[in-house]
Amino acid sequence: MRVVNERPDPAREEVSSNRPCSTPEPLQEFTMADLAFVVTVIAGFALVALVARGVTKL
Repeated sequence: MRVVNERPDPAREEVSSNRPCSTPEPLQEFTMADLAFVVTVIAGFALVALVARGVTKL
């Protein structure tokens, strides 16, 4: 008896090797996002320090 809705087995499908293994663009994008995050965190801590210094002078 033949199965009508048979799905292909992904383990038996061939893997395409036409694309490169790694690309430098996403790595650079993540590096820039990390740098922006670090700068934002440092700016946040600096702002909190300024506010704390102002409160202690009151």
